[in-house]
Amino acid sequence: MLTVTNHTLEKLEMLLKTTGYKVRYEKGNFKTGACLLQSSRIIVINKFSDLESRILAISELTRDLDIDINLLDEKQLAFLQQIKQTKLEL
Repeated sequence: MLTVTNHTLEKLEMLLKTTGYKVRYEKGNFKTGACLLQSSRIIVINKFSDLESRILAISELTRDLDIDINLLDEKQLAFLQQIKQTKLEL
């Protein structure tokens, strides 16, 4: 389970940045708290969401992304595995 801290959010953002995705916080009328623009590799997070919702939205999108693990260092790879395992625990 991921802890709800700013550090976790920063780790998620860095993981995505390393793999070529941009995370932006903007207002939007999407219901899930996040939106993925596939062609431009941009993830838009509802800026009015609380910390827990932001972490949940980004981690759910990260699980479904096809991430090149060769771009990640050991810590990021372990963190990605932890994110993918949380789906099994839910």
